[in-house]
Amino acid sequence: MQLIERLGLAALRQFDPETAHGLALRALQAGLAPLPGPVSSARLATQVAGLALPNPVGLAAGFDKNATALAPLARAGFGFIEVGAATPRPQPGNPRPRLFRLTEDQAAINRFGFNNEGMEAIAARLAKRPKGMVLGLNLGANKDSPDRAQDFARVLAHCGPYLDFATVNVSSPNTEKLRDLQGGAALAALLAGVMETRSALARPIPVFLKIAPDLGHDELAELAQVAQTAGVDAIIATNTTLSREGLQSAHKTQAGGLSGAPLFEKSTRILAQVSQLTQGRIPLIGVGGVGTAEQAYEKIRAGASAVQLYTAMVFGGLGLAAEIARGLDRLLERDGFDSVAQAVGSGRGAWL
Repeated sequence: MQLIERLGLAALRQFDPETAHGLALRALQAGLAPLPGPVSSARLATQVAGLALPNPVGLAAGFDKNATALAPLARAGFGFIEVGAATPRPQPGNPRPRLFRLTEDQAAINRFGFNNEGMEAIAARLAKRPKGMVLGLNLGANKDSPDRAQDFARVLAHCGPYLDFATVNVSSPNTEKLRDLQGGAALAALLAGVMETRSALARPIPVFLKIAPDLGHDELAELAQVAQTAGVDAIIATNTTLSREGLQSAHKTQAGGLSGAPLFEKSTRILAQVSQLTQGRIPLIGVGGVGTAEQAYEKIRAGASAVQLYTAMVFGGLGLAAEIARGLDRLLERDGFDSVAQAVGSGRGAWL
């Protein structure tokens, strides 16, 4: 990490987490953050759901909810970027405080509740996206919507022309009863509407499904089957967790979804189970607790074709993406892999 980034992180920690996040975005927009540019190599370049990625390290949804920093993020060393979540109508989300920094645990708890400026404002920014980046949008539903399933299709129809992929997010714990849509029948109906909307786009794009880490094996099996039947192009495992096991921070009892280091083992086990259930028929993206190249490598060896990070940047800075990608390249070389694809699932058994 560069000195300017260390100083910047130290300064941001003097503010409450949500204010600090807003300031970090403004610094990024103003060009004050050091950006490494593209990071790639013959080993790192890979494909996921037909998308050509310069490296498999992506930015998870939530960092740039409203797509306000696309140009600098395109130069931050990520292999792909996911913004959002976006809902049809703007909504303020839950009352503040709603983001908590758990420094002792290298973690965060959030209960944002899909706060965003709505699909129209976000689509206007997506339409001006920089060329050369792989860009996706996390689709959400309004809290007071009479038909949440339809909301996902509405956002896709409006924003789809400007995207490379879209993610159906039914796994956030911060919108009441949203996770109920992960049940087999409800999920099948929701995905049918999304896929019908996708097929009507002038340029149909891959659709991903983001799942929760708090699912039992039978629930995972049903979900994996529904996803494959619906034609989902990839599964993102996982969203934040409701578990508080092993936490040390004073904020550990706050309501919301836990992300960061404590989620790594739980989410990786879920990832490995989904990998076993799907047997390579659908690519997986590993999320949860990725803060080092070694952890990214473990996700890949557990079955992920790519990974995403977010919370680790609170503690390691924006330069972490490039650092992880370069470290991953060295680990692949060390173990004799010529590509990311060769390593996918090679260590899955250790997580089952």
